[in-house]
Amino acid sequence: MPRLKGSADLLEDRRKRALALLDSGYSLNEVGRRIGCNPSSVMRWRDARRKGGAKALRVRYSPGRPLKLDLGQRRRMVNLLLQGPMMHGYRTNLWTTARIAELIRNQFGIQYHRDHVGRLMHSLNWSPQKPERRALERDENAIVRWQQKDWPRIKKTLRGWVPI
Repeated sequence: MPRLKGSADLLEDRRKRALALLDSGYSLNEVGRRIGCNPSSVMRWRDARRKGGAKALRVRYSPGRPLKLDLGQRRRMVNLLLQGPMMHGYRTNLWTTARIAELIRNQFGIQYHRDHVGRLMHSLNWSPQKPERRALERDENAIVRWQQKDWPRIKKTLRGWVPI
């Protein structure tokens, strides 16, 4: 059986209840049935209590895999990213996960898969952005002029129920 989900306090309380039942004279199998766990877990908790007392019943934190980039390297990476891709030799001003993975490999000597770079950037509170697609021939002044002069003349107005 996998470990139940819940806070450390709930799991610790469950272990204490199991050992209280065991102290009351119930068998390992009966305690496991009543608590909802394997008898081997009850036996493991019993043995841990014998060796280390009540402190041994505490739920331990599992830290997981250590980070590839430490905090200082992450700060330096953010500064490098803020300089922009063109400062690092790319033709366009767009960071992709593949480009960021290449930057990390070149600057820090650490290999990241481009799919994992997205998770790394999310942990740094960076979000994916899509560039606005605009034509190179676009004339912003002409657009503003058209919006101010022609658009109000062309725009359809509600006439039916609106007072004139």
